[in-house]
Amino acid sequence: MKESTKSAPSRLRNSVGGIVKGSLSMRGGVGLLQKIPKKWLVVVSVLFGTFTVILNNSMLNPILPRFIQIFDANAVAVGWIITIFMVAMGMTMPLTGYFGDRFGKKKVYITGLSIFIIGSICGFFSQNLSMVIISRAIQGVAGGLMLPIAMALIFNSFPKHERGLAVGVYGIAAMVAPAIGPTIGGLLIQYVDWPWLFALNIPFGLTGLLLSSKFLEKTETNPAKKFDLVGFLIITAGIGSVLYALGRGRTLEKLFDPLNLTLVVGGLIAVVIFVLYELRQEDPLLNLTVFKVPTYSVSIVVTSSASIGLFSGIFLLPLLIQEVYGLNEVLTGLLFLPAAAASGIFMSIGGRILDKKGPKFVVPPGLAIMASATIGLGFIKLSTPYWLIMVLNTIRGMGMGMSNIPATTSGMNAIDDKLVAQGSAMNNIIRQISSSLGIVFFSIYYEVRRAQVAMGSDISTEAAKLQTINEAFLVSAVVLLIALPLSFILKGVQDDEEDEKSAEE
Repeated sequence: MKESTKSAPSRLRNSVGGIVKGSLSMRGGVGLLQKIPKKWLVVVSVLFGTFTVILNNSMLNPILPRFIQIFDANAVAVGWIITIFMVAMGMTMPLTGYFGDRFGKKKVYITGLSIFIIGSICGFFSQNLSMVIISRAIQGVAGGLMLPIAMALIFNSFPKHERGLAVGVYGIAAMVAPAIGPTIGGLLIQYVDWPWLFALNIPFGLTGLLLSSKFLEKTETNPAKKFDLVGFLIITAGIGSVLYALGRGRTLEKLFDPLNLTLVVGGLIAVVIFVLYELRQEDPLLNLTVFKVPTYSVSIVVTSSASIGLFSGIFLLPLLIQEVYGLNEVLTGLLFLPAAAASGIFMSIGGRILDKKGPKFVVPPGLAIMASATIGLGFIKLSTPYWLIMVLNTIRGMGMGMSNIPATTSGMNAIDDKLVAQGSAMNNIIRQISSSLGIVFFSIYYEVRRAQVAMGSDISTEAAKLQTINEAFLVSAVVLLIALPLSFILKGVQDDEEDEKSAEE
Protein backbone atom coordinates (compact mmCIF):
# COMPACT_ATOMS: atom_id res chain seq x y z
CA MET A 1 0.00 0.00 0.00
CA LYS A 2 2.76 2.46 0.91
CA GLU A 3 4.58 1.87 -2.35
CA SER A 4 1.34 2.42 -4.23
CA THR A 5 0.53 5.74 -2.56
CA LYS A 6 4.11 7.06 -2.54
CA SER A 7 4.51 6.43 -6.25
CA ALA A 8 1.43 8.44 -7.11
CA PRO A 9 3.22 11.81 -7.45
CA SER A 10 5.86 10.39 -9.77
CA ARG A 11 3.22 8.67 -11.89
CA LEU A 12 1.25 11.88 -12.12
CA ARG A 13 4.32 13.89 -13.16
CA ASN A 14 5.05 11.37 -15.89
CA SER A 15 1.48 11.41 -17.19
CA VAL A 16 0.25 14.95 -16.63
CA GLY A 17 2.39 16.34 -19.42
CA GLY A 18 0.82 13.92 -21.84
CA ILE A 19 -2.64 14.69 -20.53
CA VAL A 20 -2.16 18.43 -20.97
CA LYS A 21 -0.61 17.99 -24.42
CA GLY A 22 -3.47 15.72 -25.40
CA SER A 23 -6.00 18.30 -24.28
CA LEU A 24 -4.15 21.10 -26.07
CA SER A 25 -3.92 19.04 -29.24
CA MET A 26 -7.71 19.05 -29.25
CA ARG A 27 -7.61 22.63 -30.49
CA GLY A 28 -7.52 21.24 -34.01
CA GLY A 29 -10.53 19.13 -33.12
CA VAL A 30 -12.22 22.21 -31.70
CA GLY A 31 -11.99 23.74 -35.17
CA LEU A 32 -13.89 20.77 -36.57
CA LEU A 33 -16.45 21.00 -33.78
CA GLN A 34 -17.20 24.58 -34.76
CA LYS A 35 -18.98 23.22 -37.85
CA ILE A 36 -21.57 21.62 -35.54
CA PRO A 37 -24.59 23.85 -34.68
CA LYS A 38 -23.89 25.92 -31.57
CA LYS A 39 -26.75 24.47 -29.57
CA TRP A 40 -25.40 20.93 -30.01
CA LEU A 41 -21.92 22.06 -28.98
CA VAL A 42 -23.47 22.99 -25.64
CA VAL A 43 -24.65 19.39 -25.24
CA VAL A 44 -21.21 18.01 -26.20
CA SER A 45 -19.49 20.39 -23.78
CA VAL A 46 -21.56 19.56 -20.70
CA LEU A 47 -21.64 15.87 -21.62
CA PHE A 48 -17.90 15.51 -21.03
CA GLY A 49 -17.99 17.03 -17.56
CA THR A 50 -21.14 15.42 -16.18
CA PHE A 51 -20.29 12.00 -17.62
CA THR A 52 -16.93 12.16 -15.82
CA VAL A 53 -18.53 13.10 -12.48
CA ILE A 54 -21.09 10.30 -12.56
CA LEU A 55 -18.68 7.72 -13.98
CA ASN A 56 -16.12 8.39 -11.24
CA ASN A 57 -18.70 7.84 -8.52
CA SER A 58 -19.98 4.59 -10.02
CA MET A 59 -16.42 3.30 -10.57
CA LEU A 60 -15.64 3.58 -6.88
CA ASN A 61 -18.73 1.74 -5.61
CA PRO A 62 -17.53 -1.82 -6.32
CA ILE A 63 -13.97 -1.01 -5.22
CA LEU A 64 -14.81 -0.24 -1.59
CA PRO A 65 -13.86 -3.73 -0.30
CA ARG A 66 -10.42 -3.25 -1.85
CA PHE A 67 -9.99 0.06 0.01
CA ILE A 68 -10.64 -1.78 3.27
CA GLN A 69 -7.56 -3.88 2.53
CA ILE A 70 -5.44 -1.04 1.14
CA PHE A 71 -5.94 1.30 4.10
CA ASP A 72 -6.44 -1.40 6.74
CA ALA A 73 -9.75 0.24 7.68
CA ASN A 74 -13.24 -0.96 8.52
CA ALA A 75 -16.29 -0.85 6.25
CA VAL A 76 -17.82 2.16 8.03
CA ALA A 77 -14.71 4.31 7.52
CA VAL A 78 -14.35 3.30 3.88
CA GLY A 79 -18.07 3.89 3.29
CA TRP A 80 -17.40 7.59 3.78
CA ILE A 81 -15.81 7.59 0.30
CA ILE A 82 -19.31 7.30 -1.14
CA THR A 83 -21.29 8.96 1.67
CA ILE A 84 -19.30 12.21 1.77
CA PHE A 85 -19.69 12.68 -1.98
CA MET A 86 -23.44 12.17 -1.76
CA VAL A 87 -23.84 14.51 1.22
CA ALA A 88 -21.60 17.25 -0.21
CA MET A 89 -23.39 17.15 -3.56
CA GLY A 90 -26.86 17.22 -1.98
CA MET A 91 -25.96 20.17 0.24
CA THR A 92 -24.50 22.16 -2.68
CA MET A 93 -27.32 21.68 -5.19
CA PRO A 94 -29.74 24.19 -3.57
CA LEU A 95 -27.19 26.94 -4.30
CA THR A 96 -27.10 26.41 -8.05
CA GLY A 97 -30.25 28.43 -8.80
CA TYR A 98 -28.90 31.46 -6.93
CA PHE A 99 -25.38 31.15 -8.33
CA GLY A 100 -26.69 30.71 -11.88
CA ASP A 101 -28.85 33.84 -11.66
CA ARG A 102 -26.25 35.88 -9.80
CA PHE A 103 -23.06 35.03 -11.70
CA GLY A 104 -24.23 33.31 -14.89
CA LYS A 105 -24.71 29.60 -15.58
CA LYS A 106 -21.59 29.21 -17.73
CA LYS A 107 -19.35 30.60 -15.01
CA VAL A 108 -20.92 28.32 -12.37
CA TYR A 109 -20.53 25.22 -14.53
CA ILE A 110 -16.89 25.93 -15.39
CA THR A 111 -16.15 26.67 -11.73
CA GLY A 112 -17.71 23.35 -10.73
CA LEU A 113 -15.72 21.43 -13.35
CA SER A 114 -12.49 23.12 -12.24
CA ILE A 115 -13.21 22.15 -8.63
CA PHE A 116 -13.85 18.56 -9.75
CA ILE A 117 -10.46 18.41 -11.50
CA ILE A 118 -8.81 19.75 -8.33
CA GLY A 119 -10.59 17.09 -6.28
CA SER A 120 -9.40 14.40 -8.70
CA ILE A 121 -5.79 15.57 -8.46
CA CYS A 122 -6.06 15.60 -4.65
CA GLY A 123 -7.44 12.05 -4.80
CA PHE A 124 -4.52 10.92 -6.95
CA PHE A 125 -1.99 12.37 -4.49
CA SER A 126 -3.79 11.02 -1.41
CA GLN A 127 -1.57 9.15 1.03
CA ASN A 128 -4.26 7.89 3.41
CA LEU A 129 -7.99 7.31 3.72
CA SER A 130 -8.68 10.72 5.27
CA MET A 131 -7.17 12.47 2.25
CA VAL A 132 -9.25 10.33 -0.11
CA ILE A 133 -12.42 11.26 1.80
CA ILE A 134 -11.54 14.98 1.67
CA SER A 135 -10.92 14.67 -2.07
CA ARG A 136 -14.31 13.05 -2.50
CA ALA A 137 -15.95 15.90 -0.55
CA ILE A 138 -14.38 18.37 -2.99
CA GLN A 139 -15.68 16.31 -5.90
CA GLY A 140 -19.15 16.23 -4.31
CA VAL A 141 -19.27 20.03 -4.08
CA ALA A 142 -18.27 20.18 -7.75
CA GLY A 143 -20.95 17.68 -8.75
CA GLY A 144 -23.58 19.66 -6.86
CA LEU A 145 -22.71 22.75 -8.89
CA MET A 146 -22.43 21.00 -12.26
CA LEU A 147 -25.33 18.58 -12.61
CA PRO A 148 -28.30 20.96 -12.19
CA ILE A 149 -26.60 23.75 -14.17
CA ALA A 150 -25.76 21.39 -17.06
CA MET A 151 -29.42 20.72 -17.79
CA ALA A 152 -30.27 24.42 -17.40
CA LEU A 153 -27.60 25.29 -20.00
CA ILE A 154 -29.12 22.82 -22.46
CA PHE A 155 -32.63 24.15 -21.85
CA ASN A 156 -31.42 27.69 -22.49
CA SER A 157 -29.94 26.64 -25.84
CA PHE A 158 -32.89 24.68 -27.28
CA PRO A 159 -36.52 25.58 -27.98
CA LYS A 160 -39.09 23.50 -26.10
CA HIS A 161 -39.99 21.30 -29.07
CA GLU A 162 -36.33 20.20 -29.48
CA ARG A 163 -35.37 19.65 -25.87
CA GLY A 164 -36.46 16.01 -25.75
CA LEU A 165 -33.76 14.84 -28.15
CA ALA A 166 -31.14 17.20 -26.70
CA VAL A 167 -31.69 16.09 -23.10
CA GLY A 168 -31.92 12.49 -24.32
CA VAL A 169 -28.41 12.74 -25.76
CA TYR A 170 -27.18 14.46 -22.61
CA GLY A 171 -28.96 11.86 -20.47
CA ILE A 172 -26.50 9.26 -21.71
CA ALA A 173 -24.16 10.64 -19.04
CA ALA A 174 -26.73 10.25 -16.29
CA MET A 175 -27.92 6.75 -17.21
CA VAL A 176 -25.01 5.03 -18.97
CA ALA A 177 -22.23 6.09 -16.59
CA PRO A 178 -23.68 4.23 -13.55
CA ALA A 179 -24.05 1.12 -15.71
CA ILE A 180 -20.51 1.00 -17.14
CA GLY A 181 -18.73 2.49 -14.12
CA PRO A 182 -18.49 -0.76 -12.13
CA THR A 183 -17.00 -2.56 -15.17
CA ILE A 184 -14.38 0.13 -15.76
CA GLY A 185 -13.57 0.38 -12.07
CA GLY A 186 -13.21 -3.39 -11.74
CA LEU A 187 -10.88 -3.59 -14.75
CA LEU A 188 -8.74 -0.66 -13.59
CA ILE A 189 -8.25 -2.01 -10.08
CA GLN A 190 -7.09 -5.33 -11.52
CA TYR A 191 -4.34 -3.87 -13.70
CA VAL A 192 -3.28 -0.53 -12.16
CA ASP A 193 -3.04 1.02 -8.70
CA TRP A 194 -6.10 2.65 -7.12
CA PRO A 195 -4.96 6.32 -7.61
CA TRP A 196 -5.63 5.90 -11.32
CA LEU A 197 -9.33 5.76 -10.52
CA PHE A 198 -8.93 9.49 -9.84
CA ALA A 199 -6.36 10.20 -12.57
CA LEU A 200 -8.77 8.93 -15.22
CA ASN A 201 -10.92 12.00 -14.54
CA ILE A 202 -8.23 14.51 -15.42
CA PRO A 203 -8.06 14.22 -19.24
CA PHE A 204 -11.85 14.08 -19.53
CA GLY A 205 -12.19 17.03 -17.15
CA LEU A 206 -9.64 19.12 -19.03
CA THR A 207 -11.35 18.31 -22.31
CA GLY A 208 -14.71 19.33 -20.86
CA LEU A 209 -13.14 22.54 -19.50
CA LEU A 210 -11.71 23.44 -22.89
CA LEU A 211 -14.98 22.76 -24.70
CA SER A 212 -17.10 24.55 -22.09
CA SER A 213 -14.89 27.65 -22.15
CA LYS A 214 -15.12 27.74 -25.94
CA PHE A 215 -18.72 26.81 -26.68
CA LEU A 216 -20.98 27.51 -23.71
CA GLU A 217 -22.91 30.73 -24.12
CA LYS A 218 -23.03 33.32 -21.37
CA THR A 219 -26.42 33.71 -19.72
CA GLU A 220 -28.02 36.76 -18.17
CA THR A 221 -26.92 37.70 -14.66
CA ASN A 222 -28.67 39.53 -11.86
CA PRO A 223 -26.03 41.25 -9.67
CA ALA A 224 -28.75 42.60 -7.40
CA LYS A 225 -30.08 39.16 -6.48
CA LYS A 226 -29.96 38.60 -2.73
CA PHE A 227 -28.71 35.43 -1.09
CA ASP A 228 -31.20 33.68 1.18
CA LEU A 229 -28.76 32.67 3.91
CA VAL A 230 -31.39 31.49 6.38
CA GLY A 231 -33.07 29.31 3.76
CA PHE A 232 -29.70 27.88 2.73
CA LEU A 233 -28.75 26.95 6.29
CA ILE A 234 -32.12 25.27 6.90
CA ILE A 235 -32.22 23.22 3.70
CA THR A 236 -28.56 22.14 3.81
CA ALA A 237 -29.02 20.99 7.39
CA GLY A 238 -32.12 19.05 6.37
CA ILE A 239 -30.74 17.46 3.21
CA GLY A 240 -27.35 16.82 4.77
CA SER A 241 -28.89 15.05 7.77
CA VAL A 242 -31.16 12.83 5.67
CA LEU A 243 -28.46 11.88 3.14
CA TYR A 244 -25.92 11.20 5.88
CA ALA A 245 -28.40 8.97 7.71
CA LEU A 246 -29.21 7.07 4.52
CA GLY A 247 -25.53 6.75 3.69
CA ARG A 248 -24.65 5.10 6.99
CA GLY A 249 -27.88 3.13 7.48
CA ARG A 250 -27.24 0.18 5.19
CA THR A 251 -28.31 -2.34 7.83
CA LEU A 252 -31.47 -2.51 9.93
CA GLU A 253 -29.50 -2.04 13.13
CA LYS A 254 -27.71 1.07 11.85
CA LEU A 255 -30.82 2.54 10.27
CA PHE A 256 -32.72 2.45 13.54
CA ASP A 257 -29.96 3.42 15.93
CA PRO A 258 -30.72 6.60 17.95
CA LEU A 259 -28.32 8.82 15.98
CA ASN A 260 -29.76 7.80 12.62
CA LEU A 261 -33.35 8.23 13.75
CA THR A 262 -32.49 11.66 15.14
CA LEU A 263 -30.85 12.66 11.86
CA VAL A 264 -33.78 11.50 9.75
CA VAL A 265 -36.45 13.10 11.94
CA GLY A 266 -34.43 16.29 12.39
CA GLY A 267 -33.71 16.45 8.66
CA LEU A 268 -37.36 16.03 7.72
CA ILE A 269 -38.40 18.70 10.23
CA ALA A 270 -35.81 21.05 8.72
CA VAL A 271 -37.20 20.42 5.23
CA VAL A 272 -40.75 21.22 6.41
CA ILE A 273 -39.52 24.40 8.09
CA PHE A 274 -37.68 25.32 4.88
CA VAL A 275 -40.85 24.92 2.81
CA LEU A 276 -42.88 27.11 5.18
CA TYR A 277 -40.11 29.70 5.31
CA GLU A 278 -39.51 29.87 1.55
CA LEU A 279 -43.20 30.29 0.71
CA ARG A 280 -43.11 33.57 2.64
CA GLN A 281 -40.00 34.99 0.93
CA GLU A 282 -40.11 37.44 -1.97
CA ASP A 283 -36.80 36.16 -3.36
CA PRO A 284 -36.48 32.55 -2.12
CA LEU A 285 -33.44 30.33 -2.49
CA LEU A 286 -35.63 27.72 -4.22
CA ASN A 287 -38.91 28.78 -5.78
CA LEU A 288 -41.27 26.06 -4.58
CA THR A 289 -44.18 27.36 -6.63
CA VAL A 290 -42.96 25.08 -9.45
CA PHE A 291 -44.60 22.21 -7.57
CA LYS A 292 -47.97 23.79 -8.32
CA VAL A 293 -47.42 22.76 -11.95
CA PRO A 294 -48.90 19.22 -12.19
CA THR A 295 -46.58 18.05 -14.98
CA TYR A 296 -43.48 19.09 -13.04
CA SER A 297 -44.65 17.42 -9.82
CA VAL A 298 -45.59 14.19 -11.60
CA SER A 299 -42.27 14.18 -13.45
CA ILE A 300 -40.51 14.19 -10.07
CA VAL A 301 -42.54 11.15 -8.97
CA VAL A 302 -41.84 9.31 -12.23
CA THR A 303 -38.10 10.02 -12.26
CA SER A 304 -37.80 9.10 -8.58
CA SER A 305 -39.55 5.78 -9.23
CA ALA A 306 -37.35 5.10 -12.27
CA SER A 307 -34.24 5.93 -10.25
CA ILE A 308 -35.28 3.48 -7.54
CA GLY A 309 -35.78 0.89 -10.29
CA LEU A 310 -32.36 1.64 -11.76
CA PHE A 311 -30.46 1.44 -8.49
CA SER A 312 -32.35 -1.65 -7.35
CA GLY A 313 -30.82 -3.42 -10.35
CA ILE A 314 -27.37 -1.95 -9.73
CA PHE A 315 -27.51 -3.32 -6.17
CA LEU A 316 -29.34 -6.63 -6.66
CA LEU A 317 -27.84 -7.97 -9.91
CA PRO A 318 -24.25 -8.19 -8.62
CA LEU A 319 -25.57 -10.14 -5.63
CA LEU A 320 -27.47 -12.44 -7.97
CA ILE A 321 -24.53 -13.09 -10.27
CA GLN A 322 -21.84 -13.44 -7.61
CA GLU A 323 -23.64 -14.74 -4.52
CA VAL A 324 -26.19 -17.03 -6.19
CA TYR A 325 -24.56 -18.10 -9.46
CA GLY A 326 -20.97 -17.86 -8.21
CA LEU A 327 -19.70 -15.97 -11.26
CA ASN A 328 -16.89 -13.38 -11.16
CA GLU A 329 -16.84 -9.56 -11.19
CA VAL A 330 -16.03 -9.36 -14.89
CA LEU A 331 -19.22 -11.20 -15.86
CA THR A 332 -21.10 -9.00 -13.41
CA GLY A 333 -19.81 -5.90 -15.13
CA LEU A 334 -20.54 -7.27 -18.60
CA LEU A 335 -24.15 -7.81 -17.57
CA PHE A 336 -24.66 -4.04 -17.46
CA LEU A 337 -23.04 -3.09 -20.77
CA PRO A 338 -25.92 -4.05 -23.13
CA ALA A 339 -28.36 -2.36 -20.75
CA ALA A 340 -26.26 0.81 -20.83
CA ALA A 341 -26.17 0.75 -24.65
CA ALA A 342 -29.93 0.15 -24.85
CA SER A 343 -30.59 2.94 -22.37
CA GLY A 344 -28.53 5.38 -24.42
CA ILE A 345 -30.17 4.42 -27.72
CA PHE A 346 -33.71 4.59 -26.36
CA MET A 347 -33.06 7.90 -24.64
CA SER A 348 -32.52 9.43 -28.06
CA ILE A 349 -35.53 7.58 -29.50
CA GLY A 350 -37.64 8.60 -26.52
CA GLY A 351 -36.49 12.19 -26.89
CA ARG A 352 -37.58 12.27 -30.53
CA ILE A 353 -40.98 10.81 -29.67
CA LEU A 354 -41.36 13.35 -26.87
CA ASP A 355 -40.60 16.24 -29.23
CA LYS A 356 -43.00 15.00 -31.92
CA LYS A 357 -45.92 13.48 -29.99
CA GLY A 358 -45.56 14.33 -26.30
CA PRO A 359 -44.77 12.50 -23.03
CA LYS A 360 -47.87 10.29 -22.97
CA PHE A 361 -46.55 8.39 -25.98
CA VAL A 362 -43.16 7.58 -24.47
CA VAL A 363 -43.09 7.74 -20.65
CA PRO A 364 -45.94 5.28 -19.85
CA PRO A 365 -44.65 2.70 -22.38
CA GLY A 366 -41.16 3.12 -20.95
CA LEU A 367 -42.34 2.50 -17.39
CA ALA A 368 -44.39 -0.49 -18.55
CA ILE A 369 -41.40 -2.01 -20.35
CA MET A 370 -39.12 -1.46 -17.36
CA ALA A 371 -41.69 -2.88 -14.93
CA SER A 372 -42.32 -5.95 -17.13
CA ALA A 373 -38.62 -6.81 -17.34
CA THR A 374 -38.24 -6.24 -13.60
CA ILE A 375 -41.12 -8.66 -12.96
CA GLY A 376 -39.29 -11.14 -15.19
CA LEU A 377 -36.24 -10.84 -12.93
CA GLY A 378 -38.54 -11.58 -10.02
CA PHE A 379 -39.22 -15.07 -11.38
CA ILE A 380 -35.76 -16.28 -12.35
CA LYS A 381 -34.58 -19.65 -11.04
CA LEU A 382 -31.27 -21.29 -10.21
CA SER A 383 -31.43 -22.89 -13.65
CA THR A 384 -32.02 -19.58 -15.49
CA PRO A 385 -29.17 -19.01 -17.98
CA TYR A 386 -26.90 -15.95 -17.74
CA TRP A 387 -27.89 -14.72 -21.21
CA LEU A 388 -31.58 -14.50 -20.24
CA ILE A 389 -30.75 -12.34 -17.22
CA MET A 390 -28.72 -10.12 -19.55
CA VAL A 391 -31.66 -9.86 -21.96
CA LEU A 392 -34.06 -8.89 -19.16
CA ASN A 393 -31.64 -6.27 -17.86
CA THR A 394 -31.21 -4.90 -21.38
CA ILE A 395 -34.99 -4.55 -21.71
CA ARG A 396 -34.96 -2.71 -18.39
CA GLY A 397 -32.40 -0.34 -19.91
CA MET A 398 -34.69 0.29 -22.87
CA GLY A 399 -37.55 1.18 -20.54
CA MET A 400 -35.31 3.40 -18.43
CA GLY A 401 -34.20 5.31 -21.51
CA MET A 402 -37.78 5.90 -22.61
CA SER A 403 -39.13 6.95 -19.23
CA ASN A 404 -36.62 8.81 -17.06
CA ILE A 405 -35.17 11.57 -19.22
CA PRO A 406 -38.38 12.26 -21.23
CA ALA A 407 -40.28 12.62 -17.95
CA THR A 408 -37.63 15.03 -16.66
CA THR A 409 -37.74 17.05 -19.88
CA SER A 410 -41.53 17.33 -19.93
CA GLY A 411 -41.50 18.48 -16.30
CA MET A 412 -38.85 21.12 -16.95
CA ASN A 413 -40.66 22.29 -20.09
CA ALA A 414 -43.77 22.90 -18.02
CA ILE A 415 -42.17 25.53 -15.75
CA ASP A 416 -41.07 29.07 -16.55
CA ASP A 417 -37.71 29.24 -18.34
CA LYS A 418 -36.41 31.59 -15.64
CA LEU A 419 -36.88 28.80 -13.06
CA VAL A 420 -35.12 26.06 -15.03
CA ALA A 421 -31.96 26.14 -12.91
CA GLN A 422 -33.95 25.95 -9.67
CA GLY A 423 -36.26 23.28 -11.09
CA SER A 424 -33.27 21.24 -12.19
CA ALA A 425 -31.67 21.59 -8.76
CA MET A 426 -34.80 20.33 -6.98
CA ASN A 427 -35.17 17.51 -9.48
CA ASN A 428 -31.60 16.37 -8.83
CA ILE A 429 -31.92 16.69 -5.05
CA ILE A 430 -35.09 14.58 -4.89
CA ARG A 431 -33.65 12.02 -7.31
CA GLN A 432 -30.50 11.79 -5.17
CA ILE A 433 -32.54 11.20 -2.02
CA SER A 434 -34.84 8.65 -3.67
CA SER A 435 -31.87 6.75 -5.13
CA SER A 436 -30.19 6.65 -1.74
CA LEU A 437 -33.44 5.58 -0.09
CA GLY A 438 -33.83 2.81 -2.66
CA ILE A 439 -30.34 1.45 -2.05
CA VAL A 440 -30.84 1.54 1.73
CA PHE A 441 -34.21 -0.19 1.45
CA PHE A 442 -32.96 -3.01 -0.78
CA SER A 443 -29.78 -3.44 1.29
CA ILE A 444 -31.79 -3.91 4.48
CA TYR A 445 -34.47 -5.99 2.77
CA TYR A 446 -31.82 -8.34 1.40
CA GLU A 447 -30.08 -8.84 4.75
CA VAL A 448 -33.24 -9.23 6.86
CA ARG A 449 -35.37 -11.24 4.46
CA ARG A 450 -32.53 -13.58 3.47
CA ALA A 451 -32.03 -14.53 7.11
CA GLN A 452 -35.77 -15.09 7.57
CA VAL A 453 -36.04 -17.32 4.50
CA ALA A 454 -32.97 -19.35 5.47
CA MET A 455 -34.29 -19.95 9.00
CA GLY A 456 -37.91 -20.58 8.09
CA SER A 457 -37.46 -23.17 5.36
CA ASP A 458 -35.23 -26.12 4.59
CA ILE A 459 -33.53 -24.77 1.46
CA SER A 460 -29.95 -24.08 0.41
CA THR A 461 -28.19 -20.79 1.06
CA GLU A 462 -28.21 -19.98 -2.67
CA ALA A 463 -31.95 -20.68 -2.90
CA ALA A 464 -32.63 -18.41 0.09
CA LYS A 465 -30.63 -15.61 -1.49
CA LEU A 466 -32.38 -16.10 -4.83
CA GLN A 467 -35.85 -16.00 -3.25
CA THR A 468 -34.96 -12.77 -1.47
CA ILE A 469 -33.62 -11.18 -4.66
CA ASN A 470 -36.74 -12.29 -6.55
CA GLU A 471 -38.96 -10.64 -3.96
CA ALA A 472 -36.88 -7.45 -4.02
CA PHE A 473 -37.23 -7.19 -7.80
CA LEU A 474 -41.00 -7.60 -7.48
CA VAL A 475 -41.07 -4.77 -4.92
CA SER A 476 -39.10 -2.63 -7.38
CA ALA A 477 -41.63 -3.47 -10.10
CA VAL A 478 -44.51 -2.41 -7.84
CA VAL A 479 -42.87 1.02 -7.37
CA LEU A 480 -42.68 1.42 -11.16
CA LEU A 481 -46.29 0.28 -11.63
CA ILE A 482 -47.51 2.81 -9.06
CA ALA A 483 -45.91 5.58 -11.11
CA LEU A 484 -47.37 4.25 -14.38
CA PRO A 485 -50.94 5.66 -14.13
CA LEU A 486 -49.58 8.99 -12.85
CA SER A 487 -47.40 9.31 -15.96
CA PHE A 488 -50.51 9.85 -18.10
CA ILE A 489 -50.95 13.21 -16.35
CA LEU A 490 -47.77 14.52 -18.00
CA LYS A 491 -48.37 17.20 -20.61
CA GLY A 492 -46.07 18.22 -23.44
CA VAL A 493 -45.58 21.20 -25.72
CA GLN A 494 -48.19 19.70 -28.07
CA ASP A 495 -50.82 19.67 -25.31
CA ASP A 496 -50.13 23.32 -24.47
CA GLU A 497 -50.52 24.29 -28.12
CA GLU A 498 -53.85 22.44 -28.34
CA ASP A 499 -55.06 24.15 -25.15
CA GLU A 500 -54.15 27.54 -26.62
CA LYS A 501 -56.04 26.78 -29.85
CA SER A 502 -59.10 25.65 -27.89
CA ALA A 503 -59.00 28.82 -25.81
CA GLU A 504 -58.82 30.98 -28.95
CA GLU A 505 -61.79 29.17 -30.49
